[in-house]
Amino acid sequence: MITVQNVTKLFGPTAAIDDISLEIARGEIVGFLGPNGAGKTTLMRMLTSYLPPTKGKVVVAGYDLSKNSMEARRRLGYLPETPPLYPDMTVKTYLKFSAKLKDVEHRLLHKTIDRVLEECSLRDVQNHTIATLSKGYQQRVGIAQAIIHDPEILILDEPTNGLDPQQILQVRNLIKNLEQKKTVLLSTHILPEIEQIAKRVIILNKGKIAADQPLDVLLQKSMGKTVTLEEAFLKLTTS
Repeated sequence: MITVQNVTKLFGPTAAIDDISLEIARGEIVGFLGPNGAGKTTLMRMLTSYLPPTKGKVVVAGYDLSKNSMEARRRLGYLPETPPLYPDMTVKTYLKFSAKLKDVEHRLLHKTIDRVLEECSLRDVQNHTIATLSKGYQQRVGIAQAIIHDPEILILDEPTNGLDPQQILQVRNLIKNLEQKKTVLLSTHILPEIEQIAKRVIILNKGKIAADQPLDVLLQKSMGKTVTLEEAFLKLTTS
């Protein structure tokens, strides 16, 4: 579903992404980790065609982004770290607006909006203005717009940012339920979240891939002791 071939992204003389390659298959939930400045956001922006690579090739849902990015975007849902919300709209109006932007058929609008209101636990605030909502509710509205067109691929940047423990659990369960149905790339600084959701972990450091392994392999026993994700992360990113 996602193929990255020898991709580099330069900002002036600096390589934010430095000649990386990876593949993510249909139905995988992949945890995407790295310290600040590792290049995670840059790579996610290239995968969503917000940024073009300086070198290399990106294929999403079978479409080369350099040739047919619009078809790839139709099959992709993206939640950036700061959700793209319009604070003066009500939740329901915003979701209707998002659905139309993403070419949801008119005859399916009501059913589609009803589905994401339920999945993201937004029914009780559907007529509230977004500006009046808590940060946690606003984050859930951001998730709702990412999944409203039922995309094949989801790219989520800090999806539980600002949520309380109960809301975090709801979002985790929502993502877990997508396994085998959608391809999910999940970026977060909350390492226990990755351990509970993902089965594969990609760790980026200084623009390069420091690790790309199944979670259980990354955490396998060493000298009679099981390594924690935090220990593995620090070992791979501290230099």
